[in-house]
Parts: sequence; C-alpha cells; structure tokens
Amino acid sequence: MKILNREDFIRKSTDVLEKIVDMLEKLPSVKFSDLNAEQTALVIVDMINGFVREGALKSPRAEALIPEISRLSKACDELKITKLAFADSHTGESPEFDSYPEHCIRGTSESEVVDELKEVGGYILIPKNSTNGFHEEEFQKWLKRNEKINTFIVTGVCTDICVQQFAITLKTWFNMMNKKSRIIVPINTVDTYDLGVHNAELTHVMALYNMSTNGIELVSEIK
Repeated sequence: MKILNREDFIRKSTDVLEKIVDMLEKLPSVKFSDLNAEQTALVIVDMINGFVREGALKSPRAEALIPEISRLSKACDELKITKLAFADSHTGESPEFDSYPEHCIRGTSESEVVDELKEVGGYILIPKNSTNGFHEEEFQKWLKRNEKINTFIVTGVCTDICVQQFAITLKTWFNMMNKKSRIIVPINTVDTYDLGVHNAELTHVMALYNMSTNGIELVSEIK
C-alpha cells in the first residue's frame, strides 16, 4: 500500500527542513541574569558513561557536550541554582531492550555520570528505568517539595528521546496544573546519536522543532 507520494514528500520536506534550520540558526541566547535563581533548576539528562564512552549506545556527539554542560553546571553553583541529573539505570528485565540494545544496567559503570560532571557535582541524582525521567517517583517527590521552581534548563541526551520526552511531559504537566512555566533547551547542550537509519542530524533537528511546537523555549545558549 502506497502511503505517500515519494517525490512530492521529499521535495516538500526539503523546503520545510530549510525553514526549520533557518529558525534554529536565528535563536536568541538567554542570560543567567534574566532568570530568577530561586525559581530555576538545571536538569542534566543521561550524561553517563553508557551514552558517552562505553557500551552499545556510546556516541562522540554526546561526549562533545561535556564542556558546555560543565560550564552551565558551575555557573548554576555560583548562582545557587538547583541541579538534577537523570541517569539511565535499568533492570535486566527492562522491556526497553525490545526497542534498544541492552545498555546502562543498574550497578554498572555505564549508568554512572561522566567523571567531568561528577567532579563539578552539586546535583541531585535520580536513576531512571525508562526513557522519561518525569515518571520516576523520586522526581515526582522533588516536584512536590519544590513548587516554587517553574523554570527548567534541560540539557543532555538524547534530543529525540529522553530530552524530548522529559521536556514535553514537564511542560504539559505545568499546563495541566494551570501554572506558567519556562522549559528552556539550549541547543548547544543537547544532541543525539548516529546508528543505522537513526540519522543524528535529522532526528536532532526534528526533535528540536517538535519541542518548539509544544511550548519548549529553544535558545542558542545560556550566558
């Protein structure tokens, strides 16, 4: 069954992709001075060995994010901004392995935050057994204890999976509660991986676009 006109789809998609890239190239930056530190949290998603330096899903693209996320983490310490770090930490029975290669088993080095970010420290570590850290009980408890926080800077990997799922779920939760929020994604602090038909450039750009259409605030960087 033919579900689309191949040539027409590719032609129109190319035009749209050019417009999306133009939009991303013109994103503004945000200054820390524009944020209320007491109402802001930095979220570091899956900057762990299993996505950076070892295992089936390691990626040099993820490793390249370390310097900028480290810089943001240090800046947040100076401003006393709360920091959270999610870390994939799966049981061996995780149904997620039906979709992805086995990775980041609980208790292994793959599930540990990379050394550079460990050295900066200062974050609350939340292990997660799914792609969406929002659903973890520890994060839900943290949300209830920190009702004044309504601005989240979301960083890490992967743009099209864990980052996107967390950011959009968090935004829609605030919407459901009729609460104003800013979920900010600096695009120089997120990325994804290349693997087979999972083209990093395409999936990264489309995930950024999808987040932007769902109320996520994309910025070029935070200074």
